[in-house]
Amino acid sequence: LRTMELTGEQLKTAETLLKRYLPRSQPVYGTLVLRNRVRSDPVKVLVDRWPEFNVILCKPQYEQEGDLFKDVLVFANDEVMLKETIRKSSVIDWTLFLCVGNGKHFCCSHRFSNSNGRFCSFSSLFSINPGICLSCLDESHIGLVNQTWKFGKNEAAMRMMHNMTANFPSCCVLDAERKPVSWILTYSSCAMGMLYTLPEHRGKGYAKVLVGTMARRLLAEGYPVYCFIEEENTVSYRLFKNLGFTENPSYRETWFAFNYI
Repeated sequence: LRTMELTGEQLKTAETLLKRYLPRSQPVYGTLVLRNRVRSDPVKVLVDRWPEFNVILCKPQYEQEGDLFKDVLVFANDEVMLKETIRKSSVIDWTLFLCVGNGKHFCCSHRFSNSNGRFCSFSSLFSINPGICLSCLDESHIGLVNQTWKFGKNEAAMRMMHNMTANFPSCCVLDAERKPVSWILTYSSCAMGMLYTLPEHRGKGYAKVLVGTMARRLLAEGYPVYCFIEEENTVSYRLFKNLGFTENPSYRETWFAFNYI
């Protein structure tokens, strides 16, 4: 069994082929959507065969020790082929730390219906107060985001956030001193995440504004609109549901960590 690395037009074809497997293929599909459109940290895309692949992996390039947040994303529709593929040391080096965090997450996505028009736009769901100043996150904000993220407070997270803010969509609310008080980012899989509001600014509707604004921007740029929510995070779950996001009850995403010391 030999694996093949996709390049050029093959990556665009793979993006199209993965649509048929949504939502199970969502993280790999989202990764290809971004990879085919923007520059970011290098990622190899491997398949067990082409073009009718059974297994597809998005494998980041580990540039230094401690790249803890560079996840290997895998989608497969054949369990036997999956086992054969990931056992190969040329595909995955099982002596390294792989992925991070394990747990169950809801997958929520926004779908639009042309038949009744109820979910054709986010504009009807909320209006932005003219006093709210929206902007994008930049490198000067990474330290603050790192300190407030539950998996952050380390250099590995800082490197991941630098890639996210430099290359992928983000949105934040700025105070009078032009400092972020609420923000949301986009992961390399195109999932929205890291939604956070400083405690002293909660209850002002900032999260709702950010999610809606980010969703409209992603849609306008042709990106999928979705997120993963930890099962115990009922506050975020209600927020996204109220904004028109739909949970797929048959689907859960899980992250596993290997060789963590």
